[in-house]
Amino acid sequence: MGDPSELELEVMKAFWRDGAMSAREVQAAVQASLGWSGSTTRTVLERMVAKGLLERGAVHGLAVYRPRKAKVAVIGGVLQRLRGLLDIDGPLPASAFSGSQLLSAAELDELQALLAAADDQVRDEEPSK
Repeated sequence: MGDPSELELEVMKAFWRDGAMSAREVQAAVQASLGWSGSTTRTVLERMVAKGLLERGAVHGLAVYRPRKAKVAVIGGVLQRLRGLLDIDGPLPASAFSGSQLLSAAELDELQALLAAADDQVRDEEPSK
């Protein structure tokens, strides 16, 4: 799966908030924040399908999109990229995001476990000193 860009993350937030949607519904959901036309929205959605971020299905002949990965997995991947960018040693504390309106308490616990597992994997892959 490809890493989501900043704009693609905005689209993902709309899916996490509203669930599966048609291209027209996505365009309406992101119009205020992104100002995209319908054709731009459809292009971005198809690119996100190609990257493995979304899956496309049909409901009564209408194309409907939904996330392929769980919200916590996507956010965990973004945080791991940030950890690498900043050369942070040790796990990132998911508690730093407790004020998020995007994550429930259960999702924060899941994120903490995911980040700890990723940190363990990084330590296991480091050469011994």
